[in-house]
Amino acid sequence: MIAVTGAAGFIGSNIVWELNRRGRDDLIVVDLAPDDTGCANLAPLRYARYLSKEAFRAWIAAPANARQLETLYHLGACSSTTETDWDYLAENNLGYTRELCLAAVNSGVRFVNASSAATYGDGSRGYSDDHARLDELEPLNLYGRSKHEFDLWARAGNLLGEIACLKYFNVYGPNEWHKGEMRSMVCKGYEQIRDRGRVRLFASDRPAYPDGGQQRDFVYVKDAVAMTLWCGEHRGANGIFNVGTGEASSWNRLIGAIFRALGREPAIEYVPMPEHLKGRYQYHTEAEMQKLRAAGYAAPMTVLEDAVAEYVTGHLVPDRHLGA
Repeated sequence: MIAVTGAAGFIGSNIVWELNRRGRDDLIVVDLAPDDTGCANLAPLRYARYLSKEAFRAWIAAPANARQLETLYHLGACSSTTETDWDYLAENNLGYTRELCLAAVNSGVRFVNASSAATYGDGSRGYSDDHARLDELEPLNLYGRSKHEFDLWARAGNLLGEIACLKYFNVYGPNEWHKGEMRSMVCKGYEQIRDRGRVRLFASDRPAYPDGGQQRDFVYVKDAVAMTLWCGEHRGANGIFNVGTGEASSWNRLIGAIFRALGREPAIEYVPMPEHLKGRYQYHTEAEMQKLRAAGYAAPMTVLEDAVAEYVTGHLVPDRHLGA
């Protein structure tokens, strides 16, 4: 069997969908107690059991249960970059992950964990996924810190030779409606165009970047899932890996792709950078992808404009979940 935590969420439900597409429904899906949001993402999908987080903790703690699994994809976490309760994050994102990691490793289960590009902080120290350079990183928020501290713990325990930790960059795609302000700008931008006919972006307060010229490594969720499942299937691909495209694209390019998908001319309004973000706003992110490529991952990345068009016309406009 395969277990997916955070299965009712964004990347988790996409993993379940892709596993279904590959003919797998012998899945244990794990999340909080089911609610309308979780049901919406998982309703069209197939799985064997739905366990709450606490029920799964108890289940996998028994070695006889854990040995029923071949792979555990751990996507479950609080992903809010504005969360300020460290005690909560330390238990939910760090303690829980350590617990699952040890249960998996001790039972010979392949463990693939969701880390985050938030661990790179402002990016001034680069985006290398070489675990020897973990000590150089300074996350800007407690969410990033919780992910970074697991990576450090895994390295200290010599576990990075047995597991894969994936640092996701700016992922966008179907099934992210429930994320509120943490949704991608493709989702939020589409809604702004639908409701107001234009999109608001932060103006630049750095001369080196034009308004809307700030850049991110935007990765389509289907590509992120392909990399995640590849790591699950290749037990020799261990350590920390970036999950991005290796190409930085501007906000203007991203928003322009949404307008083109809708057959409309771009209309962008630039608003001043908020004071609380000045000095903390990332102007450029770009995943270094050489390590994953060297490990053997060879699939091409979806061109941004093609991915945005598929997402907008296939999911946002018809308001359709994956598999529906």
